[in-house]
Amino acid sequence: MPDTGQPLQALALVCSLKPSPAPSSSALIAEHVFEHLRASGVECEAVRCVDFDIAPGVETDMGGSDQWPSLRSKVLAADILLLSTPVWLGHPSSITQRVLERLDAELSNTDDAGRPVLAGRVAIVSVVGNEDGAHKVIADVLQGLNDVGYSVPAQGSTYWNGRAMESVDYQDLDEVPPPVASATAAAARNAVHLAGLLRQAKYPAYQ
Repeated sequence: MPDTGQPLQALALVCSLKPSPAPSSSALIAEHVFEHLRASGVECEAVRCVDFDIAPGVETDMGGSDQWPSLRSKVLAADILLLSTPVWLGHPSSITQRVLERLDAELSNTDDAGRPVLAGRVAIVSVVGNEDGAHKVIADVLQGLNDVGYSVPAQGSTYWNGRAMESVDYQDLDEVPPPVASATAAAARNAVHLAGLLRQAKYPAYQ
């Protein structure tokens, strides 16, 4: 992606199981990341994926009522992708897995130099949940995003886990714990830095 002089673009794919307009901790932590991105001049858009009919499969367009193509166009336009997911049964949400499976199609989508079309873009992850497992979820999701071409900045994730077997959600907090706020700021800051560098200098040609 050459430097067009335009602001960096960020897209959050919020993978909550709750359709809009239900309150969502995954949406809230994504918005907290956006606050830092906007402060750095990044234009941000969030999409709650459960609001769309994302068909199962690993093609760019599964036909019929599949609405992934409209989301895909947003993905391809974004310099920074934030994937925000809850933890369910120790794993990312099923919506998250569906998104990763659809992104797999981009492995065969390359530019004239043989680079995956997603190479040169940055991905970060935010995770919330009331059980342990955030580190594993982050590892799984970032590995998938890196596999399809995304670059991951240093400390490119933020998370919050409530106490085990209790019912307090991230959205119930009166104040974000300082370590979480610090991780959120770092993920956003480092994503902007890396996206700016990659806009200036592409990865070497694969051919």
